[in-house]
Amino acid sequence: QLQLDASGGGLVQPGGSLLLSCGSSGFTFAHYAIGWFRQAPGKEHEGVSCISPHNDISYHKEFVKGRFNISRDNAKSTAYLQMNSLTPEDTGIYYCTAVWSTDVQAMCNLSPRHFQSWGQGTQVIVSS
Repeated sequence: QLQLDASGGGLVQPGGSLLLSCGSSGFTFAHYAIGWFRQAPGKEHEGVSCISPHNDISYHKEFVKGRFNISRDNAKSTAYLQMNSLTPEDTGIYYCTAVWSTDVQAMCNLSPRHFQSWGQGTQVIVSS
């Protein structure tokens, strides 16, 4: 069973940075694309950034492009999301998930209803 847990969130001022980590277990991490999704208060989950299994292709939604960077270390079965220039609109609970695919754009645009469950998320609050 795929198990992915996000960590590294916190309270940060606008313009600040955070590095999120995604730990995994129960599957061969290097075979799956990894995506970061977030859920803002009162809204559905939405894709943010996704990366291919072998770290060669990444995709970022327009609203984080140029500010966020996704990466992964397959040897550690861990993925990361570096978030810079944070704004209050980035506030939410961030989750990581895995899909057996190399189409990272499609993954990041999946409806949240595609996913049966979400692992442990990490809360990000951007506020002064």
